[in-house]
Amino acid sequence: MNKTNQLKISLNNVAEGLALFGPQDKFLHLIESATEAKINTREAELSIHGTDAELQWLEQLFDVLLQLVRNQYPLTERDILYAMELAKEMKADQLLDLYKGEIASTYRGKPIRAKTIGQRHYISTIRKKDIVLGIGPAGTGKTYLAVVLAVVALKEGKVKRIVLTRPAVEAGESLGFLPGDLQEKVDPYLRPLYDALNDVLGPEQVAKSLERGLIEIAPLAYMRGRTLDDSFIILDEAQNTTPEQMKMFLTRLGFGSKMVITGDKTQIDLPRGTRSGLVEAERILKPITEIGIVHFAEQDVVRHSLVQKIIVAYQQENENKG
Repeated sequence: MNKTNQLKISLNNVAEGLALFGPQDKFLHLIESATEAKINTREAELSIHGTDAELQWLEQLFDVLLQLVRNQYPLTERDILYAMELAKEMKADQLLDLYKGEIASTYRGKPIRAKTIGQRHYISTIRKKDIVLGIGPAGTGKTYLAVVLAVVALKEGKVKRIVLTRPAVEAGESLGFLPGDLQEKVDPYLRPLYDALNDVLGPEQVAKSLERGLIEIAPLAYMRGRTLDDSFIILDEAQNTTPEQMKMFLTRLGFGSKMVITGDKTQIDLPRGTRSGLVEAERILKPITEIGIVHFAEQDVVRHSLVQKIIVAYQQENENKG
């Protein structure tokens, strides 16, 4: 039987405990369900009984969470789950760096930060390299963070415009059968890009920027024959490009431009037998060191914690089939 020891952690006041344990002690229950150790709370003190191995990671976990609380960072369930995953590998201290760095803020003034180590790696890769492929499951912030960084580059004068594009695969790329003008035809496919822009710039500023040509949103077919200089170009849902479309897009890169290509290889909607341009580009471009390829894992999902569980469940189902 493993010998149990005791660890005591002091809180400065009751308010710290409330922030640390969450509404109705929800965060505390989450932590308790992940450990064999017994956690007792008394006013401004935590006492934990458990094996040395359990106490080691729990001490790091509570130390990091308390530092975040003391720096006025509002904890969420997602933060607790992610911090626990990292603490079990004794890496939770890496979270402190994440929450220090703001990339930008929303138009309402809310800070935008990297929420996972995978996201931080993605952001630094985009800053360093002219072409970056961001590959991984839904909810990892691939598109959102790319749009945020594009807006920052535009505001800082590093680029003259933002170009956002997606393959309109659902409409067979022709778009000819849809009613209305181009804008109306394209909007349903590009909605997620507008959502990210509206969050960072606000709807009014987005409308003005579109009018002035500072932001351009168009389906991939409209990129043919153009060279894009001084632009921050984002290709979203790239798993639905054909190899020909992907090559066409990559060769549009002009001077002073950056390209971010995002996609999820598990969500390919191309006709059966058609190869995905994203899968092929990842393989072909791997040897080119100036191109960044960032893979997100399910741990990087920043939506509701259930989304992560759903992704894992589907992955296991696919593995069982395979």
